[in-house]
Amino acid sequence: MTDRSFTRRQFLAGAGAAAVSLPFINLTDSSAAEQRPNFVFILTDDQRFDALSCMGHPFLRTPNIDRIAREGALFRNAFVTTALCAPSRGSFLTGRYAHSHGVPDNATMFDDSIPTFPSVLQEAGYDTAFIGKWHMAGQDGPRRGFNHWFSFKGQGAYYNPAVNDNGEHKKLSGYMTDILTNRALDWLKQPRTGPFCLYLSHKAVHGPFEPAVRHRKLYSGVKIDRPESMTDTLEGKPAWIRRGMEPRHDSKGALTNPEKFDELILDYCRTLVAVDEGVGRVLDTLEEIGQLDNTVVVFAGDNGYFLGEHGRVDKRLMYEESIRIPMVMRYPKAIKPGTEVEGMVLNIDLCPTFLDYAGVKAPDGVQGRSFRPLLQGKTRGWRRDWMYEYFREKGYNWTPDTVGVRTERWKYIEYLDEEGVPCELYDLKNDPMELRNLVDDPKHVGVLADMRSRLKRLREETGYPSGG
Repeated sequence: MTDRSFTRRQFLAGAGAAAVSLPFINLTDSSAAEQRPNFVFILTDDQRFDALSCMGHPFLRTPNIDRIAREGALFRNAFVTTALCAPSRGSFLTGRYAHSHGVPDNATMFDDSIPTFPSVLQEAGYDTAFIGKWHMAGQDGPRRGFNHWFSFKGQGAYYNPAVNDNGEHKKLSGYMTDILTNRALDWLKQPRTGPFCLYLSHKAVHGPFEPAVRHRKLYSGVKIDRPESMTDTLEGKPAWIRRGMEPRHDSKGALTNPEKFDELILDYCRTLVAVDEGVGRVLDTLEEIGQLDNTVVVFAGDNGYFLGEHGRVDKRLMYEESIRIPMVMRYPKAIKPGTEVEGMVLNIDLCPTFLDYAGVKAPDGVQGRSFRPLLQGKTRGWRRDWMYEYFREKGYNWTPDTVGVRTERWKYIEYLDEEGVPCELYDLKNDPMELRNLVDDPKHVGVLADMRSRLKRLREETGYPSGG
């Protein structure tokens, strides 16, 4: 590393400084309360943007998630500001970049003094529940902002998991996706007099991919195509990328063995099927209790995932397969069926959007924007660029500190703690697979200067640590 990197102490000090002053509006007026929607947020782990049939997957079928898009909105350009589980989850919760909410990696605990959309909604009279994967360091016990808690440590297990049920540790029998769905349905059916907010966070589809027993042979015989960029020569890319990927990320040897690659793709898709079934059961239960059309339902993934692109598996990099996520939303009182949103929406936008629909003021420190206007067809003034960040992790030392900017057409990336700060520039319109790095192309000097200027501005606007 060079002196361009900054220390964890600097990072956490900056995050702590940003965690004060949290005003909110408590809606106690009965007429206003009657109009407040419920919220159901369903999050998956490592689900790519195109791992949905409504996004054109060649054989995976997700009819229940597709229903949300068909009866509501499909976000065609949804992204995460950090393509890693815990930082992204912190960003969904708080509406902040990782350097602001203080969780730069999977080993850092979340600071409960920072407000989240559930904690703000709870203060405004909502009944709140967290069910599923928290995945911030070893935290598994109840957190601020939730009346009901059902979680587990770290990645958990697909079969017969150990869980934390409202502070009590238990060992359960069954398949994790079904267990989480069943707990969510039980909670939804509880009698209540006010609005509710359910955060259902699945373990799936994190690897090693383990489908439910009933799905283990699903899609057998399907022809698996290789992504075109799988044979990327990496020519022109920074030296650290050309050195290759850490072998343990390809533990099954899928990148070198065709049969194992097919197995990887099939099990990835098979593992998602139980999630889709669960989504259908959640929608049916909301209808059963008479709250389906009064509930804002959002389904999303916490980051993307490489499945052979650029000769890689995993995430972390700023390439499209890593940073783009699936996102669909249903709320018939405000969203016309079949709405498609092309604007660039970020995970930090979910928190202010939910609070906007609830009529509650977003707390100080929120860096995202409510995408409610986009759902009304109002695109004027929406973001034209945004910043990506990633921080080198202990145990994953091969991926350096990364910062970059993406526009609708261009992407610029810097690797801050690599010697010489290597860079990448891609024309996403003419090179959507990001095969040709244009950073040294004299024809694009003007574009390069513009993107560097945008990145400088975004770093200043977001308070990105000056040591990076």
